[in-house]
Amino acid sequence: MNAALRPAAMTALRGAAALLAAGILWEALVVLAGIRPDYLPRLSDILALIATVPEPYVEGFLRTASETVLGFALGAVVGVVNGVLFKQSRLLRELVFPLFVISQTIPVIAFGAVVVLWFGNTVFAKALIAFYLTFFPVTVNTVHGLESVDRLQVNLLRSFGASRLQLLLRLELPAALPQIFVALRLACTLSLLGAIAGEWFGDTVGLGVLLLQAMYNEQVPALWAAILVCGLLGTSFYGLVALVERRAVFWRTEL
Repeated sequence: MNAALRPAAMTALRGAAALLAAGILWEALVVLAGIRPDYLPRLSDILALIATVPEPYVEGFLRTASETVLGFALGAVVGVVNGVLFKQSRLLRELVFPLFVISQTIPVIAFGAVVVLWFGNTVFAKALIAFYLTFFPVTVNTVHGLESVDRLQVNLLRSFGASRLQLLLRLELPAALPQIFVALRLACTLSLLGAIAGEWFGDTVGLGVLLLQAMYNEQVPALWAAILVCGLLGTSFYGLVALVERRAVFWRTEL
């Protein structure tokens, strides 16, 4: 196995072992404690439900994943660009950054209602809600990472005639990557929450739709099945971002 991938593989194995142990504990707890199925069904019953009718869960997984990834990608790009611009222009930061802070005080439910009203129940509308929760932490951490670059290194490159663009691409952005990835790992979970919240405003496909349908119909096993699939999507996405971080920030030993 590639040496660079071995730590990630070990982390995945440890995570799988932890999930298996949690599943066994769940099953044993429900059986031994006699918990009623309308409170907490057995894990085996939930998995059997998913295996019996997998189509809505597969379709919901793919739909919510597309909204999540699109919103995350938009938020990551816009957040990094914002951070670079704010680092280069203090005046721009003083004028625009307070507006970003104010925007984050708007509840996602209120923002989502307006977005769905404008763009309808489309993938783009859900992705825009995911973007809303994503871009701000990436912006903040990008600015923080760029400002934490060693000034001695900056002065050294300038003494060799490096331009502002060369400083940004060869020193500042690489040095800021650890801070940026901290925000990206947070943003990947926030983007999933945004996509699911967007589906609550009305749609026919998606994990958020499955959650609402199960709740309104009081189908507890179906509700837990949707929760498990949401957890699978969130965990997989987080793991993918963490793997990219290991490859991109190769000089850092801890995540």
